[in-house]
Amino acid sequence: MDTLLQNAKELFNVQLSNAQLAALTIYEKELIEWNQKFNLTAIRDAESIRVKHFLDSYSCALAWKAAPPLRLIDIGTGAGFPGIPLKIIYPAMRVTLVESVGKKAMFCQHLVGKLGLQDVEVIQARAEDLGQKPEHREKYDWAVARAVAQLNSLSEYLLPLVKIGGHVLAQKGESGPAEAQSAEKAIHILGGKLKQIIPVHLPGVADERFLVVIHKTAATPKNYPRKAGIPAKTPL
Repeated sequence: MDTLLQNAKELFNVQLSNAQLAALTIYEKELIEWNQKFNLTAIRDAESIRVKHFLDSYSCALAWKAAPPLRLIDIGTGAGFPGIPLKIIYPAMRVTLVESVGKKAMFCQHLVGKLGLQDVEVIQARAEDLGQKPEHREKYDWAVARAVAQLNSLSEYLLPLVKIGGHVLAQKGESGPAEAQSAEKAIHILGGKLKQIIPVHLPGVADERFLVVIHKTAATPKNYPRKAGIPAKTPL
């Protein structure tokens, strides 16, 4: 964990306390144990978990710098990334984790209990359904997603959940800049504007990574998001 501590500080200016490192150690252990029974993530060894899950989650800090979200929604969180590692370092943040696969949502719920995290809600649902619910629509400062869908579809999942003035953060691989360019029309229709594309470097990882940041400048039209499955089949 010493290398994680050092990398988080040097790369993303994230300072991890002993208590936070202890929480991440529990997270790692639980993830490895659960992975033997359920296929939660393809990343299974401790070293890769620290770099490709924990450190990758902390790269989000490059997008908001010294002003982390007050209220964050993480769509397609899987085994809790990036939402739970972010909650560990920002204890005041209210986090909603959304996952459509039951066993993954169950793991997140288990972990939230195990770590004693407050103000974390785990919802097993589709993003398209949540985006039409008044208790979630345009209620969040930031909506994040990692490797969930192409950006033109992803924008339809995320932008309806964000309040005007808030942001969407998509964690992307090497296709990030090209996806951002081809999704500009969809982003505009949904009330957003492409703000910036931030390159991310993870130690020992050759693949390119990017944070695509979208600013929500206007209300999302009422007919978006469309019904579950449609944004993926017929993107804007």
